[in-house]
Amino acid sequence: MQTRSNLVSTGRSVKRTGGLHTLYISPLKALAVDIARNLETPIAEMALPIKVETRTGDTPVSRRQRQRRYPPDVLLTTPEQLALLLSSDDAPFLFSSLKRIVLDELHALVTSKRGDLLSLGLARLWRLAPEMRAIGLSATVAEPESLARFLMPQRDGKDVSADIVVAGGAAAPIVEMLDTKERLPWAGHTARHALGEMYDLIRRNKTTLIFVNTRSQAEMLFQEFWRMNDDGLAIALHHGSLDVAQRRKVEDAMAAGKLRGVVCTSSLDLGIDWGDIDLVINVGAPKGASRLMQRIGRANHRLDEPSRAVLIPANRFEVLECRVAIDAIAENAQDTPPLRTGALDVLAQHVLGCACGEPFFSDDLYAEVLTSAPYSLLTRTDFDDVVDFVATGGYALKTYERFARIKQDKQGRWRVANPKVRQSYRLNVGTIVEETMLKVRLVRSRSGGAGSTGALGRGGRMLGEIEEAFIEGLVIGDTFVFGGEVVRYEALAEDVVYVSRANDKDAKVPSYMGGKFPLSTYLAERVRKLLDDRRAWNALPDQVRDWLSLQRDFSRVPAVQELLIETFPRGNKHYLVCYPFEGRLAHQTLGMLLTRRMERARVRPLGFVANEYALAVWGLGDMSFMIRHGKLDLNALFDPDMLGDDLEAWLAESALMKRTFRTCAIISGLIARRFTGEEKSRRQVLFSTDLIYDVLRKHQADHVLLRAARADAATGLLDLKRLGDMLLRIHGRISHRELEHVSPLAVPVMLEIGRESVYGEAGDDLLAEAADELVKEAMG
Repeated sequence: MQTRSNLVSTGRSVKRTGGLHTLYISPLKALAVDIARNLETPIAEMALPIKVETRTGDTPVSRRQRQRRYPPDVLLTTPEQLALLLSSDDAPFLFSSLKRIVLDELHALVTSKRGDLLSLGLARLWRLAPEMRAIGLSATVAEPESLARFLMPQRDGKDVSADIVVAGGAAAPIVEMLDTKERLPWAGHTARHALGEMYDLIRRNKTTLIFVNTRSQAEMLFQEFWRMNDDGLAIALHHGSLDVAQRRKVEDAMAAGKLRGVVCTSSLDLGIDWGDIDLVINVGAPKGASRLMQRIGRANHRLDEPSRAVLIPANRFEVLECRVAIDAIAENAQDTPPLRTGALDVLAQHVLGCACGEPFFSDDLYAEVLTSAPYSLLTRTDFDDVVDFVATGGYALKTYERFARIKQDKQGRWRVANPKVRQSYRLNVGTIVEETMLKVRLVRSRSGGAGSTGALGRGGRMLGEIEEAFIEGLVIGDTFVFGGEVVRYEALAEDVVYVSRANDKDAKVPSYMGGKFPLSTYLAERVRKLLDDRRAWNALPDQVRDWLSLQRDFSRVPAVQELLIETFPRGNKHYLVCYPFEGRLAHQTLGMLLTRRMERARVRPLGFVANEYALAVWGLGDMSFMIRHGKLDLNALFDPDMLGDDLEAWLAESALMKRTFRTCAIISGLIARRFTGEEKSRRQVLFSTDLIYDVLRKHQADHVLLRAARADAATGLLDLKRLGDMLLRIHGRISHRELEHVSPLAVPVMLEIGRESVYGEAGDDLLAEAADELVKEAMG
């Protein structure tokens, strides 16, 4: 047999010769622990001299130190821990014997900044251990060829890919959609109408996983199941906000087969092997075929038996999404995003980490970084800008010594400026920046109304907390619903949002109550095709088929490539509803830009609301009249050029760019969140990053971090590429319908207006009442 650096065959047994042989990287700590448990059992049964250990943030310091001096044969860890190990001066000793690296759930690793950091770690490992071979594992990848590049060092600008092995022979999954006997809601995300039917499924199966898309929904469902749990079934809850000990307790009980059901979020999406799970329930729309397949794969870990899953759509549009997701799974179609381009803020963190380990020459490190697939096209200019940023903070910050984190020695090698820099790096390594909540405080409005520069009174009553991600899209004067009333956004100072009571009956920007995952481009296209194919409607539940038939008779069902726009009056306002089917993020960006254009066209827009499928804008101007008489040109209104000056003007006014910049500043190491024995408060971080952001915008507009922030906003929070593709697709293909009242297809998005993100029976009852009223209108 083949001789390895630390495992040597002696014919019938294996003996150790020392050194780390295999590194296993997982996106989840729980998955690394689970794999270690599954490895240790057969190793013990065969009495093999193989030592397996895990290394995560929960590993005691003493064990981590011992692992560096006396490494195990197999180490199971995470991307962040790998970066820490590579930043130590003994990294060459630790990794020189490495022969294998296994990247589990590769699709989940490579589509984020964690993947960028991991790819740079791989580039370093290829230099430290030239004989190392990388193996990637994924059951749900759309473009295997793209991910295969991630596993090989790229050379001389040419694509180099690993071999692809496709394992076949597994039984096809059985996936069904619940055809509820209850009345199917027009809108909402709770699926409360199907609680009894879900509980019955749990009761009839041995072990069931119930997946939801948000933690608040998981909490609500768990409480509801316990209220109706007359059979005393063992039902547990699992999500990322729970204490680690509580999560481990649930995982152990599940592994032992003691639970009948677990309500969970994406914390269990990935491949933890929990034995005999015989049913997966997915509550709400899956948002992506690959994500759904990942969840279904948690059921029945046997190759020769099919996994079983039931989808529970929470509203009528979600029925369409569930239907096309089931069809995609039957075709084994995947929709994971392609390999991304490496981010510059992550590269800055890696450059600092390299200097922490051993001094480097710029030419050597640049050549090494180019072997990483996400950075294989990195220009020398960008690389030098990043090194200069780590060394000085950039041109605009050069005079501040605190931003000089690396310096050159007499040989021209870069090394850390002082020991405190090394310590700060190790306390702040990683790319995960936690979402923050802002306090909401009620104050008196600025004198003179919206847009006034009058003094804003501080203090005031605390109303609660709201997600920063929601506030970032607003500009001063926007109104939204909070604490049961409509308030006006007055100011954002540090970590406090100041609002005043608004006289408006409707909020301009109501809170969104959907899941945190956007609808994938692939499923969105399939939904449009389903709507355009009347024969495909036969596979839909009667309630949904009747809904679409009513829409066809009253207005129009949108064709695949066109954009349907409906205008109609309601109350004392006028509405424009369009159906791009491009996901919430793209629709919210479109809403912000459209309302700016409509202001200039004197439509007098009051607000908008977006969901995954549609966008509704309302105002005082009669949009039907203006379109009919040529005063409002829809082709001009939806022209792709809105992504130019309109976008720049909105970004300059909103808090979004500051927040995105803050994340980049933290990841790059410019601003440290943690110090020895303390953690910097959010207020301190805000003050630092906001001040730096203003300085850079004024004095160095092309700064590395500003470029990184713009790239993040375009690909993430704003979904600009998807919006741009949609605007090009529908250009010259807009179909307008002037209606007397709301259409059946518009009812769901109209129900989003004025709603708060609150789960509960009261909210559902109000929603049902509003739906009844709108449905009566839609039926004429």
